[in-house]
Amino acid sequence: MATTSSTQDFLEVEEIKEGVLVLKDNTVRGVLLASSQNFALKSDDEQQAIIYQFQNFLNSLDFPTQIVIQSRRLNITGYIESLKTLEQQQQNKLLKIQTADYRQFVEQLIKGGSIMAKNFFVAVPFSRLETTQEPGTGFRAPKVAGRVSDEEFERMRNQLWQRMEFVALGLRRAGIQSAALNTEELIELLWSWHHPAEAEVGYYPEIPPEVLK
Repeated sequence: MATTSSTQDFLEVEEIKEGVLVLKDNTVRGVLLASSQNFALKSDDEQQAIIYQFQNFLNSLDFPTQIVIQSRRLNITGYIESLKTLEQQQQNKLLKIQTADYRQFVEQLIKGGSIMAKNFFVAVPFSRLETTQEPGTGFRAPKVAGRVSDEEFERMRNQLWQRMEFVALGLRRAGIQSAALNTEELIELLWSWHHPAEAEVGYYPEIPPEVLK
């Protein structure tokens, strides 16, 4: 008898809660959204300082960290339509001509290729195997198999936040600001990766309130 598989069967994510990705291998991930820099516009001294600070940040890490760049095509059809409406409503003849010229310029610009937006993310991991027993704490050695208990999750989440704060500090020293994604933002990020066409036009599924608790 043939069996059917859902998309979720092929995902590594077991659940998302409290701003943390819980994977099926009982590891957790936190994700930071990082800002970008106009590196090419910096002076040589500024560029060298940024490189030096970023190199120090990488050398200070004693755990694996993944840097992900997401390129997304921007759909500006709505913007073009708003320019057409503005052009039609203009009473001043000169402004009407200038609006039309600008609209045509934008239309010619996007004909040469898609307009892409880039987002930068830093994924920080933590494993239940790293939550070892410490003298006097009463912590038990973690189980390798089985679902992560609430107690284990809280301990892993706290350790994960410490790592994320360390990463955020290292990035800030290199002139890069970052912010941790919450549960809703993580869901929307995964949705956009697996549904690029819908995300391009700004469609995201409605997330039930109980999921965000």
